[in-house]
Amino acid sequence: MFARIGGTHFPLETLGPGRRLGIWFQGCSLACGGCMSRHTWDARGGTSQDVAALLGLWERALADGAEGLTVSGGEPLQQPDALAELLAGAAAHRDGDAHRAANDRADLLVYTGYEFGEMTPRQAGALRHADAVITGRFRVAEPTALVWRGSANQTLRPLTGRARARYAPHLAREAPAPRLQAVVDSGADGPGMQVYGVPLRGELRDMERRLKDAGVRLRNPSWRP
Repeated sequence: MFARIGGTHFPLETLGPGRRLGIWFQGCSLACGGCMSRHTWDARGGTSQDVAALLGLWERALADGAEGLTVSGGEPLQQPDALAELLAGAAAHRDGDAHRAANDRADLLVYTGYEFGEMTPRQAGALRHADAVITGRFRVAEPTALVWRGSANQTLRPLTGRARARYAPHLAREAPAPRLQAVVDSGADGPGMQVYGVPLRGELRDMERRLKDAGVRLRNPSWRP
């Protein structure tokens, strides 16, 4: 099974509790206005990756003490079969003898722009092994300070006993700025920067201004049309 993937990162610290592996699915037809990840919309972008290779990343992250897996996008539910295989494999790796004791709290969190009532049976079934889901379109006119959510309509939904225990303190918790994690990398086109998280209103603009004051200019940031 292959999935179209926009990127991966470990340790991710701004999309769920603890140090996590982040996997971003590529392709999203929902195209929410104000989305900071417009580069993940094009279903032809990113790279095609074997789900087995992604599970290898998860296996290594668990060995390094990962406290969870966050799957975002793009829109993961627009690749339901690949998502189902990824989550099933991730749960099996986590619950296997090699990792059970060290990662008994590690959870599987999925971001989706869909509400449960909109999902097809295949899409809903793809979430069978998820511990928690954050649902709902991003609405730029409805900002929220709730942790890990971008707009007030989005809902954090624990689905398992593991998630209900772990996420209970966070359901109504507000998180102050900064809510972003910046990682500088180098590529064929020169240095670049990946930004992970769910910014408060104005936080991206403030980051751009501070970078500019420091002599750093961003070319084609993903949150600009």
